[in-house]
Amino acid sequence: MTSSLHHRAIDNLGTRIISGDLPAGHVMLAEQLEDELQVSRSVIREAVRVLQSLGLVETTKRVGIRVLPASRWNPFDPQVIRWRLASAARGAQLRSLAELRAAVEPAAAELAAQNAPATLRMELVDVARAMREAGNNGEVARFLELDIRFHSLLLSGSGNEMFANLMGQVAETLTGRTVHGLMPDHPHQTALQWHEDVAEAIARGDAVSAREASDRIMRRTMSQMADTWTEQPRVFIPVRQ
Repeated sequence: MTSSLHHRAIDNLGTRIISGDLPAGHVMLAEQLEDELQVSRSVIREAVRVLQSLGLVETTKRVGIRVLPASRWNPFDPQVIRWRLASAARGAQLRSLAELRAAVEPAAAELAAQNAPATLRMELVDVARAMREAGNNGEVARFLELDIRFHSLLLSGSGNEMFANLMGQVAETLTGRTVHGLMPDHPHQTALQWHEDVAEAIARGDAVSAREASDRIMRRTMSQMADTWTEQPRVFIPVRQ
């Protein structure tokens, strides 16, 4: 029960901060949050600790819990991504993630073709083929599961641990696009073929073709989603002196 209350408190406050309902600079008091959320002081304390670790709030003695601006948030945390995808800033979040993936995934595909273990190469081909079947059958939940697995294998197969640690962010992106109705029930045949092209190029060790096919996937993805971020402002992080 305590764990459930803790997660509910985090989700409530995180959602409100990222949506702007609790704007940057807003100050909250622990006792007020206790009354508002009907939870204990220990639950509030733990929720605030988590939100601090995400860069959403800071605590100041004799002041309270202050909401921090977007430039202080941890943009790589899956919870922050999930909350942003559920907010009016969805388009901006999709743009940032798409640009990150467009920079990383083609490079990861090239490295995977050079470095991935044989078992991973074979699984990637199997997953790509299963994606086609699930996509053609309109199995949305199954397709999402396979899509996440495909891109996770791609990042892992690069042999670059920093690329591999983007799996959670990519999973949140694909899940968010599905949850918010931004993925078709039947993926386009071209996109399905390009996933197979990436897998087969990696399987045979063709680094150039793997990178090119992955780049095609990401360019198409960005083109399809561009309307969601039209007029959405960018977040500029101050350079520390």
